[in-house]
Amino acid sequence: MRGSRILHAISWLGMAFLAGCEGQAWNDPYRAGASAGPVFFSSFSERPKHLDPARSYSSNEWAFISQVYEPPLQYHFLARPYALVPQTAARLPEIRHYGHDGSLLSADAPAADVAYTDYILRIRPGIRYQPHPALALRDDGNPAYWPLVPEMLDRVNRLSDFPLTGTRELTAADYLYQIKRLAYSPNHSPIASLMAEHIRGFADFAEYAKAAHDALRDNGEPGQWLDLRSIDMAGLEEIDRYAFRIRIERKYPQFIFWLAMNFFSPMPWEAERFYSQPGLDDKNINLNWYPIGTGPFMLTENNPNLRMVLERNPNFHGELYPTEGPEQDRREGLLDDAGKPMPFIERAVYALEKEAIPRWNKFLQGYYDNSGIGSDSFDQAVQFGSAGEASLTDAMREKGIQLSTAVETSVFYAGFNMLDPVVGGDSERARLLRQAIAIAVDFEEFISIFRNGRGESAQSPLPPGIFGHRDGEQGVNPVTHVWRNGSARRRDISDARRLLEQAGYPEGRDPKTGGPLILYYDTPAAGPDSKAMLQWYRKQLEKLGIELVIRATDYNRFQDKMLKGTSQIFSWGWNADYPDPENFFFLLYGPNGKVESKGENAANFKNAEFDRLFLTMKDLPNGSERQKIIDRMVEILRQESPWMFGFFPKAFSLHHAWFQNSKPHLMANNTLKYKRVDGAARASAQEAWNRPVLWPLGALAVVLIVSILPAIRGFIARERSRAL
Repeated sequence: MRGSRILHAISWLGMAFLAGCEGQAWNDPYRAGASAGPVFFSSFSERPKHLDPARSYSSNEWAFISQVYEPPLQYHFLARPYALVPQTAARLPEIRHYGHDGSLLSADAPAADVAYTDYILRIRPGIRYQPHPALALRDDGNPAYWPLVPEMLDRVNRLSDFPLTGTRELTAADYLYQIKRLAYSPNHSPIASLMAEHIRGFADFAEYAKAAHDALRDNGEPGQWLDLRSIDMAGLEEIDRYAFRIRIERKYPQFIFWLAMNFFSPMPWEAERFYSQPGLDDKNINLNWYPIGTGPFMLTENNPNLRMVLERNPNFHGELYPTEGPEQDRREGLLDDAGKPMPFIERAVYALEKEAIPRWNKFLQGYYDNSGIGSDSFDQAVQFGSAGEASLTDAMREKGIQLSTAVETSVFYAGFNMLDPVVGGDSERARLLRQAIAIAVDFEEFISIFRNGRGESAQSPLPPGIFGHRDGEQGVNPVTHVWRNGSARRRDISDARRLLEQAGYPEGRDPKTGGPLILYYDTPAAGPDSKAMLQWYRKQLEKLGIELVIRATDYNRFQDKMLKGTSQIFSWGWNADYPDPENFFFLLYGPNGKVESKGENAANFKNAEFDRLFLTMKDLPNGSERQKIIDRMVEILRQESPWMFGFFPKAFSLHHAWFQNSKPHLMANNTLKYKRVDGAARASAQEAWNRPVLWPLGALAVVLIVSILPAIRGFIARERSRAL
């Protein structure tokens, strides 16, 4: 009887164990039922340090705050080339140019005639901030948490510990207050120096505000809040509750793109006053930890060692999904939600994943909705056809996983130091040498070997999506490529050798020494991961008989060589701040030379015609006249070859079938509101993909039962003998 009871107990334990296996998968990292809801699940790998829009300038930070803050303008989600549209603004800004005598000028007035420009913006009424303690009021109308009583400070450790929240309407004054915050030195805004060049009175305001801040410190009040409303900035004017003016010096057409960046998001003065109170910063209760905005989401959990959570803002003013887009978008279902109110999801949960392999495995298990593709998993996910087109592997297609690709608004190039006596200068000899090397360095091969095919060979400095970029046969660089069979093909190495001979270096020989021409490649790349790439550069020039010497050093030393102009050949890259050709051509504008002015012209290229055309082009609106000037500028760069144009990186991303409206946008960051998730389909897939394999456990249970039966029999026998 006792042995029977033991066997029955084992059976009941096994049944209970198997019963616990039903329903939610054993490895599901979320609460039961969470996957079936309108929730977006993803990951992050690096803690965002600054969530204050005055200071934040990193992509991992903007991934969060762009869902919370709302500058007056934004980018159209579907339009390509990238186009600005209103966000909180009622319409695009009214732009007025004024002459040196104060007279109103036409929109196409020459830049030299423009003394200053006004940007007049009108925002839509009725927009309200997210619930926040800074805006909470008591019954008598006074702030609930200003000043903060010691008893309350002792009870709070995070923002959600404040029991009361409030809201108020967005006003024009909130945008002006944020611009002042950009100039306020304690905020350490990375664009302060640039804005000081453009916004009238910005530098003077910064000086006055710093003096006021120092006075508070000298009076023994280092943490005291400085109300920036009390200090005027000449270039800012509040026209009425919903309209304001920004006056900039001269003519700067690219300023409109800054109005779509988080730097120009509104900031209620009450929030800065609230966060300035002593003791809150010590508990990470500040703007760098808890943003406050009018956007579709609000950050409700900030635990960078575990996860970050965005939840729908209950006060969001509402926005409709775009109704227009390219025909291809319509075919791909990207207009199925046209005209519907956003956002479509309720929450977004981002888990900390520092390692690529666990992140990739959770994506394959269906626990993350989207994923990038690391080098270790690339071959598992993507394959290339005979024509070089990327597609998913069979294993990915079987899971319904989809691939999105987009050429980034970035350029990676190899440059020549135009101050160098061998490869630089405007002599015919140096020009032909640069052109020969530009043909020999096969960046199509580089993309294939070192980037898993994730890139597009560049024919000019302008990536796709930027006005002025030419596609197809029109866009081919005739110095390095030819158009053949419907695509650009790199010229044969014999063409490069012929140019090299014309330059006076037959078969790559230096006439001064009789030996191979020796050139130098300066790089901060070092270590085993870079060895293959550096060897590849050597082999490219070996095709011409040229010996390339690698001069690797640490990054600080490399920067120093670039500033002093002692480099010869180097590699560099640039990510666009805004989608305008000016943001790329200024990298080759003479007065921006790295040596001369510590600017971003790392090649120290200087060409009188190019510089003159640049000044004209940057102030023109997009149109045929601007395109004609851009074409000539590109032609000059191709002939002079201060750069080997390199490649435009291509972003590859994966997403599951239940994750919709996932068109990549490489300028906008506020795209979470467009995403839709089919939670039921996700939960079903997770259950199917994560079913436990139980037969080994069953086999183990049988082995255990068989192994303990002799012990049970022995125990029973001993009990009976004692009874007798």
